[in-house]
Amino acid sequence: MAYLWILFGLVLLIFGGNLLVDGSVGLARKMKVSPLLIGLVLVGFGTSTPELLTSLIAVYKGAEGITIGNVVGSNIANILLVLGMAAVLRPVPVHKKSLKRDGMFLILSTVVLVLALLGSRIGLCWGLVMCGTLMFYVCYAYKTEKQMPEIEAEQDASFQRQSWALFLFKTIVGIALTLYGARLLVDNAVIIATIFGVETKVIGLTLVAVGTSLPELMTSIVASFKKQSDVALGNVIGSNIFNALFILGLTALFMPIQVPEKMMVDICVMVLATLLMLAFGLMNRTLGRKIGVLFLMLYIGYITYLGVFS
Repeated sequence: MAYLWILFGLVLLIFGGNLLVDGSVGLARKMKVSPLLIGLVLVGFGTSTPELLTSLIAVYKGAEGITIGNVVGSNIANILLVLGMAAVLRPVPVHKKSLKRDGMFLILSTVVLVLALLGSRIGLCWGLVMCGTLMFYVCYAYKTEKQMPEIEAEQDASFQRQSWALFLFKTIVGIALTLYGARLLVDNAVIIATIFGVETKVIGLTLVAVGTSLPELMTSIVASFKKQSDVALGNVIGSNIFNALFILGLTALFMPIQVPEKMMVDICVMVLATLLMLAFGLMNRTLGRKIGVLFLMLYIGYITYLGVFS
């Protein structure tokens, strides 16, 4: 029965991802901001909700290994798997000015996350620092986006007939369907993995991390097919910033999080993946198929390492 629920969850992900891309791009055009900003804030944060819910539940149940592994593993999966897959399907355009701004905050959020993970636990002070940094980032991103040259909405008749409410409805329903579909996949995949005796940290770094990254993956794949690949990049950057700052930050406001031992390799992989994405983005106008293949190969290598040494 678990396998059937996994299949149904995949169907919901595909349908929800399609609605999410249509709605978010439509909102961007209505607001006259770039799809990148919508990908960063609305799509990126919205599709990160599974990581937040999973972390809160895991800490409440005393399974901090899943919580930390979920965040670190999701950030690795977002870059190497999600962005890699999107780049293989269709080259992802890079807007240098936006990337420099958002890349700076991605590095900042990664540094804050690494510093927090180097201690034995993440408490209230770290939670306040993380949540405060995220709030500043969202305000700064919106303010600087509005100062950029105005982005003209396409004035085709079909676009004009569609209202704000319709695009917002598509976006909300798309997020809801992708989240529920991902939840079905995660729950049933964890059930199957537990039956086979897989330990919690490995489940957090692999099944839960990949499962909660499925909304980002499906959204990025649909965006690529719809020739809206810049949503994919904003989706990944926004989701990783949200994961690093808000998920652990908000969780730490409610209860301290014990940091599991032997996370250094996973932290190093996350930092390397982040630096590779930003370096390739700053050096190229697009993230092409060769970069996508490289990212996917690195992810396969990382998963192989977990399977052999964990």
